[in-house]
Amino acid sequence: MAGFYDFSGELGRLEQQGLYRRRRVVDGPQGVLLDVDGRRMVNFCSNDYLGLAADPRLVEAFQRGAERYGVGSGSAHLICGHSAAHHALEDALAEFTGRRRALLFSTGYMANVGTISALLGRGDTVLEDRLNHASLLDGGLLAGARFRRYHHADPTDLAAKLATGSGKVLVVSDGVFSMDGDLAPLPALAALAGRHDAGLLIDDAHGFGVLGARGGGIVEHFGLSAEQVPILIGTLGKAFGTFGAFVAGSDDLIELLIQKARSYVFTTAMPPAVAEATRTALRIVRDETWRRERLRELIARFRQGAEQLGLPLMASETAIQPLPTGDSERAVALSRALAERGFWVGAIRPPTVPIGTARLRVTLTALHDDAQIDALLEALSELGA
Repeated sequence: MAGFYDFSGELGRLEQQGLYRRRRVVDGPQGVLLDVDGRRMVNFCSNDYLGLAADPRLVEAFQRGAERYGVGSGSAHLICGHSAAHHALEDALAEFTGRRRALLFSTGYMANVGTISALLGRGDTVLEDRLNHASLLDGGLLAGARFRRYHHADPTDLAAKLATGSGKVLVVSDGVFSMDGDLAPLPALAALAGRHDAGLLIDDAHGFGVLGARGGGIVEHFGLSAEQVPILIGTLGKAFGTFGAFVAGSDDLIELLIQKARSYVFTTAMPPAVAEATRTALRIVRDETWRRERLRELIARFRQGAEQLGLPLMASETAIQPLPTGDSERAVALSRALAERGFWVGAIRPPTVPIGTARLRVTLTALHDDAQIDALLEALSELGA
């Protein structure tokens, strides 16, 4: 078909550049071992960091929730979709994060886009880390504010840009950077935002549940208060093993988002049964500290083994362990070769990461065992990663 609908050229170029993406079909629950396109594989690309996605207790809570509330929520929160299950989860998340209130969103992307665009407008300024997640960048662009990016995890560059901000100024950063695995310099960001009377928004999607003694994330990890980090966003589909996202903060912040966040106002609420399962996950995350301890042990084992084998490592002490390849085609080739050996490791390429910084993204969970870590390291070494 010619004209507008002829996409073959663009698709061919993506293929040639090693940027073409293909879906794989998983049969069965998430876990360390997955049936992928009919083949059993060891999963090293999941964000299910604490191994809760298929926990029987979450399944039971979901089933009880479905029996009580049915499957769908029926509408947006502001019409008739806000159930007692949603409200109870928001209260539990507010208590867990040490904030006055929390507000549920259907996805992390919607939480980020909706929050930033609700808080800023023309004449304001948003300052974002250069390696922020796409949803944070899109939220800043959608707001219509003056959009500027500071050098990755660089408080000095941020300070220079804060000095020239106009209108209301909001500093936005990931807590744990999803493709590099490193932490934002949160104490410095909080100090700078306070000094310049700027807002501070932290998306702790990959730290919430994993970092801190209680799983409180990067804010607990650095020992900061709710006053120092006033706007906290977390997702529930990673360490918590369920689905959705939330924003936690002051009464006025949450009320403003209820009024103005378009991705909250104009979308259907998550199924109440998911909220019920998430409350169970929240209790497990808080109480079963062995999951975080085990994850830390596995991270250390992987990094020590990689260093001994001379494998390249990026500066990450989290469950996200990237191995840079630089070249997109090489990342794809290594990922395919690992799959042939029974390991599922994602090849990360532009536009997810900057051009020339393609990598394998190894992610670890609390349910991996030592033998699986060692076998992956051996395979990476033999393939010349």
